[in-house]
Amino acid sequence: MPAYTKKQRLIDTLTRRIESGEYPPGAKLPSGTELCLEFQVSRQVVRSAIDWLKARGLVDGAPGAGVFVRDPGAQ
Repeated sequence: MPAYTKKQRLIDTLTRRIESGEYPPGAKLPSGTELCLEFQVSRQVVRSAIDWLKARGLVDGAPGAGVFVRDPGAQ
């Protein structure tokens, strides 16, 4: 499977989980290691997907603490 497809699948799944409320505002996303295992992808794919979600304003990274779902009402 091409890397783009793996990255897109990860983005689509995480976006769906955020939008459905499975990961509500303020929730911490699974760790990079957990995402690598769940989706059978490399750390680079996970980082790239998280960067995409950050750029779209869906999540924020807290160095050393993890990645958290943004509150859509917060700026």
